[in-house]
Amino acid sequence: MAELRSAVYIAPPIPVIRPPPVPSTGGWSPISCTLIYSAREAVLVDTPISINQTKDLIKWIEKIAPNRKLSYIYITHGHGDHFFGIPLLLERFPEAVAIATRGTVKHMQQQIEEPYYSETWEYRFPGQIARPFKLAQALPESSGGTFKLENRWVFEAIECGHADTYDSTVLWVPDLKLAVCGDVVYGQVHQNLFEANTKAKREEWVRAIEKVEALNPAYVVPGHRQPEEIDGIWHLASTKKYIEDFGHVLEGDPKDAAEVFSEVTKLYPDRYNPNALRLSSFGVFNVPKEDRI
Repeated sequence: MAELRSAVYIAPPIPVIRPPPVPSTGGWSPISCTLIYSAREAVLVDTPISINQTKDLIKWIEKIAPNRKLSYIYITHGHGDHFFGIPLLLERFPEAVAIATRGTVKHMQQQIEEPYYSETWEYRFPGQIARPFKLAQALPESSGGTFKLENRWVFEAIECGHADTYDSTVLWVPDLKLAVCGDVVYGQVHQNLFEANTKAKREEWVRAIEKVEALNPAYVVPGHRQPEEIDGIWHLASTKKYIEDFGHVLEGDPKDAAEVFSEVTKLYPDRYNPNALRLSSFGVFNVPKEDRI
């Protein structure tokens, strides 16, 4: 086999109960979990949410890269839907070390604190998340944000600032020209701008995408995409355009969240998971008008 290769598992949507003020039910967007592996070892990037999703991910790892040592589980950012699978993965692969940047680790801690966890994650997915929680450990400052597989292949954590949330990162694998982007980049699903609800944060997100573009990747893995999609570089431009178009809708001075939802839906009728857009539409009205546009 080639010395280093990669594969992507897409955890399918699972039903979710939306908390107020979004009175609807629907599915959570598919979640990308990327495995980079050699003949002997592997690195997993991000996990799904639920116990069942993670069990299926483990079966996939055993199928796609059997008899490898899972050396690391890298977490791209602090949202729970990208790290709640860690406990089951460590149970199956006890030699693995979960790692992330210091900013991501701090955010992960916030996600499991009460009452946030119960009101946000347990409310949406009652009884479906593995406990006790396992968080990543921070990459040492002396590492310069890098780690190695088999003391040979370099992996670099690229800090990107605010994307769909703060302290987001991309994992860059130079030998494959592979950018595993977490939620800095999306595929053909509605992007979550609930936290990116000001013009300044959206502009920071665009700069994050441009940071990935500057790497000149050959492959770009979005954090959420439909399973049939290829991990092409076009995801960078399409993610950026969605952010910019969302901002243009806000410049039209919509009167409420329903109008934002309607106008963005007209622009993107084919993207999966309108519930993410509905959440984004509410989010922009959590800040003063002068900040959102």
